[in-house]
Amino acid sequence: MSTVDLPLLPLGRGRDLDTERGVECPGDLPAQSDPGLVERARAAKEELGDRLFVLGHHYQRDEVIQFADVTGDSFKLARDAAARPEAEFIVFCGVHFMAESADILTAPHQQVVLPDLAAGCSMADMARLAQVEDAWDSLAEAGVADAVVPVTYMNSSADIKSFVGRHGGTVCTSSNAETALEWAFEQKPDAKVLFLPDQHLGRNTAVLQLGLSLEDCVVWNPLLSGGGLTAEQLRDARMILWRGHCSVHGRFSADVVDELRAADPDIQILVHPECTHDVVLKADLIGSTEFIIKTIEAAPAGSSWAIGTELNLVKRLAAQHPDKRISFLDRNVCYCSTMNRIDLPHLVWALESLVSGTVVNRIEVDPDTTHWAQVALQRMLDLPGRSHRD
Repeated sequence: MSTVDLPLLPLGRGRDLDTERGVECPGDLPAQSDPGLVERARAAKEELGDRLFVLGHHYQRDEVIQFADVTGDSFKLARDAAARPEAEFIVFCGVHFMAESADILTAPHQQVVLPDLAAGCSMADMARLAQVEDAWDSLAEAGVADAVVPVTYMNSSADIKSFVGRHGGTVCTSSNAETALEWAFEQKPDAKVLFLPDQHLGRNTAVLQLGLSLEDCVVWNPLLSGGGLTAEQLRDARMILWRGHCSVHGRFSADVVDELRAADPDIQILVHPECTHDVVLKADLIGSTEFIIKTIEAAPAGSSWAIGTELNLVKRLAAQHPDKRISFLDRNVCYCSTMNRIDLPHLVWALESLVSGTVVNRIEVDPDTTHWAQVALQRMLDLPGRSHRD
């Protein structure tokens, strides 16, 4: 099943037996217009006390993020949960792969809950395990597999992290991708990197930080035989980029950057490295979500910024820094549709279910997948520098 075949399940109702992306909620969700939702969430949190730890990703709605005990990017949040062993329930307000990472890193007695199982990630879903296994077989047939070191972005499923762990690779975040790629190229003579699943982060890191050329990079299309590449192209490549992308960051365009600079010569363009290469080339600053937040916090009053990342975060930064001119780097409103699935009704439903003794939407990763994913994650943690940060 390709990504576009995935069904849309409004508010997580309904189910698709071929995929975990959906759940039939046992019982009714509170109405979105219920004026008592905020108080109900507060009451449930208070009732659960230290047994509960709520994680909120930066891209979540304000109505949800207000109940988070900690906020951050995916890996930081998973590690925060692991540092709270007294918390029996970890409610992850984010998307599916993030909750998987939390389950991998937390203790067996801790139960990870995702308020809406339909909150997936289109980028993570662009690299399915069967596709990656087929690609590896094709690399072997082309005679290059022995030279390939796989590196997967944190924004990938648990089984992809496990595959990478089994095959001698590592995980990376948007902060330490440069260090991870340097490590990968040191693992084998004439090493090549298979970078999953975001081609843009891989390309931007390889070209702008490691000094490789665009000609050193090829794109593997999992929908084409042999990835759409010849054996010669694979032999010549240094970076084999999986054809995946973030649906939000891929929307930003270079012509909007030009328009903004024409309207405001003092504006600074601040973007995430998941943006396309032409956008990143026109930006003033490029960095992870944490980097974007810290840059705006440190910016002088009166400065002007256009930010290329998810809209919930950009709006929050603008509200928190009214002394700065902050705008969204797109002509159109564009939230992350899967992040936005975690709304207040789902959060209240999950919390009140826990109060009543029912664990809903638990995310569990099997022991073998957990083991090899931990191997890949530990390789990342052993890297020098900022490897522990998103």
